[in-house]
Amino acid sequence: MKEALLYRKLDGKKVQCQNCAHYCLVLPGKRGICGVRENIDGKLYALNYGKIIACQIDPIEKKPLYHFLPRTYSLSIAAAGCNFACQNCQNWQISQTPKSKNSFGVKETAPQTVVELALKNSLPSISYTYTEPAIFSEYALDVMKLAGIRGIKNVWVSNGFWSKELFDMVSPYLDAANIDLKSFDDDFYKKICQGRLQPVLDILKKLKKKKIWVEITTLVLPGLNDQEKTFKEIAGFIKKELGAETPWHVSRFFNDVSWQLKDLPDTPTKTIEKAYQIGKKAGLKHVYAGNM
Repeated sequence: MKEALLYRKLDGKKVQCQNCAHYCLVLPGKRGICGVRENIDGKLYALNYGKIIACQIDPIEKKPLYHFLPRTYSLSIAAAGCNFACQNCQNWQISQTPKSKNSFGVKETAPQTVVELALKNSLPSISYTYTEPAIFSEYALDVMKLAGIRGIKNVWVSNGFWSKELFDMVSPYLDAANIDLKSFDDDFYKKICQGRLQPVLDILKKLKKKKIWVEITTLVLPGLNDQEKTFKEIAGFIKKELGAETPWHVSRFFNDVSWQLKDLPDTPTKTIEKAYQIGKKAGLKHVYAGNM
């Protein structure tokens, strides 16, 4: 447990979290939407600090990142929690567990230990992934600073629902990011993810302006975000705001690994092919049909 870096104190020992775009008002003894930040006597604490719930070595292409350190491996770590509650989540056992079972992981791992593990295995990058890195930002930042000193690159695999304050805090140490652009419809974000679209778009533009390498992923859910209009809007945004060189990964949904939406059919391959064609027609140089 560690005191949160981004929050402000209010009257009556209330606090406002400034870690993500929810900007939760947290009363004493209560937690934010993520389930891992708690107001303890007027101070906000990250309950998941250093409590690694997943750690393994992955190909960088699994993030997916196809144009950043290609054909290398990355040390991938996660702590429990998420600021979204996506009905289609494939890692719900670790992203949602603090909200239901009050579980944060086994033991605290020092940031230096993570960096030493990457060095021991000659890995050029550390990826903060599987859950939402914004939700373990205090720990991620401590690891990122040490990694940068040792020449190791830092990668976030994220929903992009960050606060402006969080972007300012982590961007100097961030080398690349894969951001989910789940739809181009705010109602989709509200209903399926319990989030909002605009903050994600704002962060994507900030990442590009900062010249941090960005790749986009869209998981296609049949009947929910598989409309031709949606594909055109996403492709158009990428081309106009992020640049034609920005890769777009379009992936299939599989109901057997989904948290909810069990009655939704798997995404047909022809739908992914349609999105691919729309992306290329929009002028995107790199469109990838994932997990076909």
